[in-house]
Amino acid sequence: MTQNDLRSTVERVGDRFTLGEYEIDAYLSVLEHGQLTASEIADRTDIPQPRVYDTVRSLSDRGLVELRESRPMKIVAIDPKEAFDDVQSSLEELVEELGTRYTAPARETEAVSLVKSRSTILRYLEEVIEDAEYELALSLTPDLLTRFEDELRRAVADGVSVDLIVTPAADAPSPEEFDYLEVATTARARRGITTPVVAVADGEYSIYATQDALRDDQDRYGVIFNRSALGFLVSGFFGTVLWTTANETLGEDGEGRPYPRRYASIRRCVKDVIDEGGEFYATIEGREVETGSATVVRGRIVDVSFELTEEVAGLTLETDAGEVTIGGRVAALEDVEAYEIHIGRSSPPTLEDE
Repeated sequence: MTQNDLRSTVERVGDRFTLGEYEIDAYLSVLEHGQLTASEIADRTDIPQPRVYDTVRSLSDRGLVELRESRPMKIVAIDPKEAFDDVQSSLEELVEELGTRYTAPARETEAVSLVKSRSTILRYLEEVIEDAEYELALSLTPDLLTRFEDELRRAVADGVSVDLIVTPAADAPSPEEFDYLEVATTARARRGITTPVVAVADGEYSIYATQDALRDDQDRYGVIFNRSALGFLVSGFFGTVLWTTANETLGEDGEGRPYPRRYASIRRCVKDVIDEGGEFYATIEGREVETGSATVVRGRIVDVSFELTEEVAGLTLETDAGEVTIGGRVAALEDVEAYEIHIGRSSPPTLEDE
């Protein structure tokens, strides 16, 4: 398709769908009744009588209705399958041609992005969910849970550990109505409509948005964090503020995932170590707190620190060089700030690139 052909197709498809308010009202009214006169359209809509004729002639020019020049003139609905048949094929060709010209933007170009379009926020939510390789933290409304149910099922089937909050709790489907373990490792409900929509993939790629952003309110925004150095802000907020105050458990996988396991959240890691008991080994990818140098630490877990509020969580490893304390993102008191935590049962796990 040449550039001129492409432009012509875009204009043709756009023209069919650029209906004004009066045109939309008239078209839907005629579709509902099959056939109406101009006076009947005026009676059933807010279209002023003098504007009805211009409105229906515009619909006729677009091939959406048929005008029968009788007395009075009748406006007859055309089967939408017939009315949109040509534009449907044009749209399919258009999408295919535009796809060949599309260049995907580099996600890492901006550390933080502010988005204000509902459709863009939904697209980023889907991308974050699909981007998760091993850990996903989510705060969703019941409507969003339904919207992304298939994506979450695939994530769980692929072995991604999913912590899910559904809010507001009053609107969350009951466990008898919805199988939460199909879409999450652990699911909780949280009160209140002010709980934000959050998604964090592997502690790095994340999005934060208000619930208003997913409604029709004008004051809407979402914030995208593309780099791990800032993604921990949303991850930490989720773990300390949202997760700890989501008191109703909707579903929890008691069997757990097989080892070795990979964690972005030290809180999740410490809880699993405590809950499952026994001997554990760890390989930690992170950096030394005092120097900022990248480091990999291996050893047996000899101690854990954890508060019921989940605000404090840490590990102590017995290594060849002695005991090393491990903290989460922006750790200050521990020896090492952990970026990725690999846990094994019999020995420290080997990293993929080794």
